[in-house]
Order: sequence, then C-alpha cells, then structure tokens
Amino acid sequence: MAHAYTPGLKVLEYTELKKQRRLPLPGKILVNQGQKVSAEEVVAKTDLPGNVQTLNIAGLLGILPDEIEEAMLKKEKDKVAKDEIVAQSKGFFGLFKSQVRSPIDGVIESVSKITGQVILREPPIPVEVIAYIDGEVVEIIKNEGVVIKTNGSFIQGIFGIGGETIGTLEIAVDGPDQVLTAKDIDEKFSGKVIIGGSLINFDALQKAREIGVKGVVVGGIEDQDLKKFMGYDIGVAITGSENVGLTLIATEGFGRLKMAHRTFQLLKSLRGKKASINGATQIRAGVMRPEVIVPLDSASGKKRTSDISAGTGLEVGMKVRIIREPYFGLIGKVVNLPVELAKVETEAMVRVLEVELEDKTKVTLPRANVEIIEE
Repeated sequence: MAHAYTPGLKVLEYTELKKQRRLPLPGKILVNQGQKVSAEEVVAKTDLPGNVQTLNIAGLLGILPDEIEEAMLKKEKDKVAKDEIVAQSKGFFGLFKSQVRSPIDGVIESVSKITGQVILREPPIPVEVIAYIDGEVVEIIKNEGVVIKTNGSFIQGIFGIGGETIGTLEIAVDGPDQVLTAKDIDEKFSGKVIIGGSLINFDALQKAREIGVKGVVVGGIEDQDLKKFMGYDIGVAITGSENVGLTLIATEGFGRLKMAHRTFQLLKSLRGKKASINGATQIRAGVMRPEVIVPLDSASGKKRTSDISAGTGLEVGMKVRIIREPYFGLIGKVVNLPVELAKVETEAMVRVLEVELEDKTKVTLPRANVEIIEE
C-alpha cells in the first residue's frame, strides 16, 4: 500500500532551538556574538519614522504660495511644539494678523513655495526587539538583528491568539481532560502562564485577563467563547497581532478536546520554570504554529527527544487532527486509506483517507489535510 508521511505537532522534551530576532528597519545591535542573554533583554533597537501631517499655510493665511517663506516663523528642520505658532500673516497696518499653530509636537520637514504647504513629521517611534528566549547569541545579522540559540522543551499548539509573552508555568487543573473554569483561577496566577486541560470557557478567559495572567495553554476552546472574548470573529489564516490582554494556545483544536497525555505531562513537569510563548498561527503557505519554549540546562531523560509525529506514515486506526477547513481542528480516527487517487474540489487528483470523527461522522479528505496525533 502507498505510504504517506504526515507531520504532526512537535512536542519535544529536550532539543536545540534557534530563534531569529529581526528589526523592521535597520538599526543598532545591542549585544555581541557569544553573549548570554535573558528572554526579557533588549537585543536590538531602531526608530520608525513618525507620521506626517500637512498644513496648507497659504490657504489658512490667505496668501500666495510663493509668499509662504515670509510668513513662516519656523524654518525647515526646526522643532515645534503642539499649538506653537509656526506661521503668521502681516495683517493690515500691523493689525488683524492671522496665525497658524502646529497640530503636533514634531519637526518641520519641508516648506513648499509651489504648493504653499508645510509638512510636519511627528517624533520617531522607538522599536525594541527582545531576546524572547534565554540563550546565547550565535549570530549577528548586521544592522538587522541576531540569532539566539537555546536548549530546552519545545511544544507546538494547533491554534493561538496573542503575540509573544514570557512567564512562569503553573498548572491550574488536575488532569488533561478537566475543563479550566473561573474558580480554578486566582490571584496567584497573576503574571504566570497557566496550563489547563480539555477546555477553557469564556468566564475563565475573562478572569484570567482581569488578574493579569500572561498566557493560557489548553486543549481546546469553543469558537463562540473565543469570539465573545475577543469581541469580534477571527479567521484562522493568520493570528498573533491581537491585543486581548493575554496569549492563548490551544494544543488540540476547537471544542472540548482532551490535551494529549504526553503534552500535559511534559508541561506539568516544567511547572515553576520560565516559559516563552507565542500564539501566532498561520495555516496557509509558510505554516506557523503557536509555541511554548522552556529553556533547560539539561534533559531530565539525559537524551535529546524527537518529534511525537516521527514514524513511517499513516495507518488505519491512527488518531489524526484535521488541519484544513471545513473540518479544521477536529480529531478523528483513520478508518480507510484508499490506494487509488481521488478527485477533490479543486479538480486535482490526490491521495485521500477516510476519517471517523468523534461524533461517528465519516469524512473523506486529502491526506495532506491531517496530521498524526500520538499519545
């Protein structure tokens, strides 16, 4: 029978990781190659140009464009404060003068005798890039960023929201099948990354945000609870820029889904350790997974571990997760692996499989649309 290797989410107890940390524009690198850095340390910084605003001086003063230089009280490159007078008309016999005030704090970038306009630019916006993980700087990318290496545990989720955050891992439930509710969350979790079980409900999300929880890692979440928590519907194509007060990672999918036993046990063993997490998710070209990284001095098992999906390929009876719409996030069991190619909606001929979902519904879909789950 034809064989298909289907990668799954990485759950690694101890591995080597490298993270590239880049500035959006060329800037200054603040660390040296070989230097040890903490996750919170700023490794590079730059300034983004401030926004520009245009003032129609000629129109506001009722003068000709080529008279603008005589009216200007400020020159190009001069700094101005908000509400400071930047231009003034001569008036009649020194009386009835009109004035134009700056709408912003900033700098006069240009004065045009052709248009009669002045361009003001707001102060630059400082941008700092932190290391994100405890580790060692192994490469300097000139004027752009650095590469940081660490060793430790690495766990991927299937879906997340919110960007990078750092906090100590704490366990909020007794087992991977337990629902994380508001009563399980209290003030001791402020500033922490908490681990739940099969589901987190809306009330728990709200409470976690209110007390200042940095992040939540849980098996699943109901779509309606996520929408209610965020205040709007979210697509699953790309996430990570949401400003919702915390980072959320679902390791299994949408709905009440027991967290994989190995994932829960690994997270439980890391309790009290500093974790770097990121909810950014992209399921189209250039797949990006939400992640939990916990730097460690050494492996508890004394050996480097491998991906839970490592294996020869799909087999009947295997548990899989669907990673494409319209069944994104659902979990089921492989019940048939037809040898023949089948035509899909795009008219392409591909290898397919038949999956029995948890509600006993059977669906046929391309093999590339699933990933293996190992427990």
